[in-house]
Amino acid sequence: MQAKGIQTLLSEISDIIKSGLDEKKTSAILYLMGCPVPSEPLLAELRLNSEYFPIANEYPFTQEQRYLHFLWDAADRSPLTLAANFSLPLRRMIAKKLFRRCGKNFCCENGVRFNFGQFLEVGDNVFINAGTFLDSKGGITIGNYVGIGEYVRILTHTHSESDHTERTYGRVIIGDYAKLYLGATIFHGLTIGEQAIVAAGSVVTKDVPANHVVAGIPAEVIRERHTQGRHREQLNHHWLFRAAFQDD
Repeated sequence: MQAKGIQTLLSEISDIIKSGLDEKKTSAILYLMGCPVPSEPLLAELRLNSEYFPIANEYPFTQEQRYLHFLWDAADRSPLTLAANFSLPLRRMIAKKLFRRCGKNFCCENGVRFNFGQFLEVGDNVFINAGTFLDSKGGITIGNYVGIGEYVRILTHTHSESDHTERTYGRVIIGDYAKLYLGATIFHGLTIGEQAIVAAGSVVTKDVPANHVVAGIPAEVIRERHTQGRHREQLNHHWLFRAAFQDD
């Protein structure tokens, strides 16, 4: 078989995803990624862990959503996704088909997990770093030019202490140009204001005002963001060297 370059592989995968996924097409993408390829009957039987959550009874997965989720997680098992010029565009094309909304120039590192991609709304030029977990059952809206650091956890539901089957869901909203640093935790139903910063390791239990920095457990406002008079695009939220992958 003739060797294929990365751009050729990405183009082939993109065409398959755009055409709508079934067992055969999902198998083809796994093959192109260099992953083990289950038989089509096995793929037809697979069910995701998220499909056993109660909210999935109200919002059942379509076949295509199931396979897009499967490919997102399967990609991390492929050595090829260690190549950033393959993995970043790959995740972007999956997100554009799976998320409720995915803006331009979306960048997402390895090991990012979410349980309901169809409840995610992501703006333009968003960057999510490695190991982040998005519990998106209650919905997550991420604004434009938001940066989310490694191992951030965003939670959108909680359980009653007296009856574990009683659940409360609450959408988390991250305003434009906000930044969430390493290991921060955001609880359900909260809003992180525009240009706000959540310091590393913080546990956020209440709304964060725009253009302020919060830190601690629980997080408290410690000061205004040092913008030196800059706002929005002047803050230069370019995530990689020379704004790589933020060029369209």
